[in-house]
Amino acid sequence: MATPNYSYEKRQRELAKKKKNEEKRLRKLQNKGQDGPGDEAGEASEPDENGDAGSAEPPATETP
Repeated sequence: MATPNYSYEKRQRELAKKKKNEEKRLRKLQNKGQDGPGDEAGEASEPDENGDAGSAEPPATETP
């Protein structure tokens, strides 16, 4: 009976880990590329002409 080749098995496990990590890295890069600038929460936007930093509500208008 042949003896197990442990170094071969170890090398295969290492290659599988590398492949998995590379796929994960590429997936993260794709996800990062899909997020547009300013989409992340906590990122400050530049103030507009009223001095607001991009509020969700439109400015209130006065009616006569």
